[in-house]
Amino acid sequence: MKALLLYRDRDFEPLHELSWSEEALIQDLELNTLFDAMALGDKFVRGVVDKAVLSGLRNDLETIIYRQDILKDCLKKPSVVREIYDLAVETITEERKIYGGVVRYPSSTLRRSMEALQLLVGMLKKLRQIADKHGSTFESAGFTRLFAMLQKELSDEYFDTVQDHLKELRFGGGVLVSAELGKGNKGTNYVLRKQDKKHGWIEWVLGAGQRPYSLHISDRDQSGAKALSELRDRGLNLVANALAQSDDHILSFFNMLRTELAFYVGCLNLHEQLVQLGEPTSFPLPVAQPNRRHSAIGLYDVCLALTMQQKIVGNDLNADNKELVIITGANQGGKSTFLRSVGVSQLMMQCGMFVPAEALCSNICDSLFTHFKREEDTTMSSGKLDEELSRMSDIIDSMTANSMVLFNESFAATNEREGSEIAAQIIRALVDRRVKVFFVTHLYEFAHGFYKKGLEHAIFLRAERHDDGRRTFKLNEGEPLQTSFGGDLYSKIFGANDYN
Repeated sequence: MKALLLYRDRDFEPLHELSWSEEALIQDLELNTLFDAMALGDKFVRGVVDKAVLSGLRNDLETIIYRQDILKDCLKKPSVVREIYDLAVETITEERKIYGGVVRYPSSTLRRSMEALQLLVGMLKKLRQIADKHGSTFESAGFTRLFAMLQKELSDEYFDTVQDHLKELRFGGGVLVSAELGKGNKGTNYVLRKQDKKHGWIEWVLGAGQRPYSLHISDRDQSGAKALSELRDRGLNLVANALAQSDDHILSFFNMLRTELAFYVGCLNLHEQLVQLGEPTSFPLPVAQPNRRHSAIGLYDVCLALTMQQKIVGNDLNADNKELVIITGANQGGKSTFLRSVGVSQLMMQCGMFVPAEALCSNICDSLFTHFKREEDTTMSSGKLDEELSRMSDIIDSMTANSMVLFNESFAATNEREGSEIAAQIIRALVDRRVKVFFVTHLYEFAHGFYKKGLEHAIFLRAERHDDGRRTFKLNEGEPLQTSFGGDLYSKIFGANDYN
């Protein structure tokens, strides 16, 4: 049995080491805030959602839509989804409590396996009952297939057959084992035999009317008891192993069901928190490569909303058929916040989630990179500009033509002219390779240089500032200005009207 709730044709594999680029995404986009909100203290959910979100960059369009449909079902029936998840957790927890002994003998393996199978079959029956009760109310391909599989594979006949086998394996009439004499008259080819229910095992061996040969072992004969136990274990070995494998198969199904549902439980947790904050969410429209689409209504930084525990100003964007988005404007005007909202929403879209926006349409990308400014590191053996260029080199070595790169105040560690020239050369090379670029900058020479070219594939956004210095945190299309209005901050901090 397979859950298949994250991929149509394979299980989800949550175990992988984070790459350097993924660690940068977590740091620059403040993704730990998102992951913690999805987990709500559940360490297992936390361990799944970060892998699911970050690995979403490898999803194709079909997988994204497949997950969106499943998540829509989850949002319609959250209590049912949580009930299934809790059932999987309870099953795994209770199975671990079953004691199997320090030393594993076939008899102890059989005993533990029977106890485990009794538990697992009971949980499967509860799962089938959920499918019978709620299966018809789910519409997605993933849940429809899962419930249909449970109803087909877990029939009443299946449960009756399992119970019959378990009853026989209790060996109420003793254990019947056949063997052959091998070299040196040693026993070989031990086979556990099914007993005839109408007759005892003695009659089965000797036939009616024949006097059996019997062997009685004294209560004090420990060696004899041990030898007889070993003979019994040899006969039980194959059936004990077979039963243990059956347990492992059912348990692996519950483990994968728990793992894959953990992602959707995380989505439900996040959605409930955003609803409480009054923030909008929507299912985005993903577009296949090589199209270039990026438009949004009311796009906001979900991590900032979760941190502030209040509604955040959203922004609209129309960057369809654009490769380059350059963002300038007043200090603390919302530029970096907007940049993070672009990156986080792209990750959420590609892993099949809803997005923090009233509407979003974007093409899927092969990879996402961030190149944000870093705080000064006194342990660095080279200058800050060298460190920026080194990170840029690593990004270029890893990217493809369908990548997206988010720059935040990059190459500003040197003077205006040199920083602008470095940035311009890098951006021209990336755009020529059809890499989608979002660039937040105060480098006027760089931004205005691109603006003067009148490029069809570029769009310029500017953080809004009122004449009195008030920031609205809205970004509008506009020509880059030569000032970032740093004096507003000086006046706000020091209360001075003249900062010259």
